[in-house]
Amino acid sequence: MNQAILFNDDFQYIDAQSCWCFTGMLSGARITIYIQAPKRDITDALKFELEELIEDYLEDEEPDEDNIIRLTI
Repeated sequence: MNQAILFNDDFQYIDAQSCWCFTGMLSGARITIYIQAPKRDITDALKFELEELIEDYLEDEEPDEDNIIRLTI
């Protein structure tokens, strides 16, 4: 399914969970995204990489019932 998603620029790394967290708007609903990955400096390239992972994920999957997406890379 091809869905349009708008990403917010609220990227943060949660050390306790070793994951990146950010939000977006999908079909009018706010979604929260957690991507478990090593900590790196946040750059435009990293943001693009994480956003692209979510876009690829949404081609076949949907957020859970709480509007959360969890991925591991």
